[in-house]
Amino acid sequence: MTLRPIEAKLVDDLFVQGGYVLNFTNQTFTEFFRHEVGVEIYDDVYGFRGNSKGKRLVAFTQKAQPKAIAKALAGLWEYLQADRPDDATDDNRKKLSAIIERLGGRPLPGAAVVEEPKVTQPLRPAEGILAALESEFLALEAMTDRPHERGYAFERFLKRWLDTWGLDARASFRTIGEQIDGSFQHDGTTYLVEAKWHRAQTDATMLHSFQGKIEERTIWTRGLHVSHAGYSTPSSTAFTSRRIILMDGQDIYIALNRRLDPAIVIREKARAASERKNPFAKVLELFP
Repeated sequence: MTLRPIEAKLVDDLFVQGGYVLNFTNQTFTEFFRHEVGVEIYDDVYGFRGNSKGKRLVAFTQKAQPKAIAKALAGLWEYLQADRPDDATDDNRKKLSAIIERLGGRPLPGAAVVEEPKVTQPLRPAEGILAALESEFLALEAMTDRPHERGYAFERFLKRWLDTWGLDARASFRTIGEQIDGSFQHDGTTYLVEAKWHRAQTDATMLHSFQGKIEERTIWTRGLHVSHAGYSTPSSTAFTSRRIILMDGQDIYIALNRRLDPAIVIREKARAASERKNPFAKVLELFP
């Protein structure tokens, strides 16, 4: 079972540019196929069309087992989301997912077709729950004599807020040599969270530290840095965001008070970071 001509064209349009495949080097292309698919892509069996990465990908889709092809396409889609997010549209997701399913793979996250009644957005939480979250956030302000305890309470609040809107949040966890304040899923992407409730505004040094944690992970990992006091003006000029967005206490309060879905807030902040190089676009600016 190989790709049909129309399927091969979609794969070529999405992943191949000339002889290149996304932003892979020869080494990362080798590592991707070795670790994600279990295949040595530079084996002679995949060289009959030529030696470029694009030619070898085409040969792979003609020679490999269907499930191996499905696994490779799913992995390439994750790279596309990070490398060329404008091409990772819902329409392309559905088309590629259909190919993957036909080859025996699992559908891409978010590509499942929902029969009637069609639900495209999560149900709005009950007003009582949203009001309680707003009150919980405001109550944190009163914990002035317990700053350490308030920091942990802030992390727990963020998890409840994100969970309430269906973002599959996780509590803080520790890996070797580092502490992560939480994580959540958004548009098929994993976001790591760093939450700070300090009197002083966050500076560029702390942002660079968090960004370093993100850059040590897979390229589709992103970060949400939350600083209740906001960010110092020098940090805005000394820090260049790559895969993280920023949020302060005012952003959270406005989102809570207006009952804004945090998934939409995060989506608009990520868009502002990509389009305007502004990872700290304020909620009041994005939702006037």
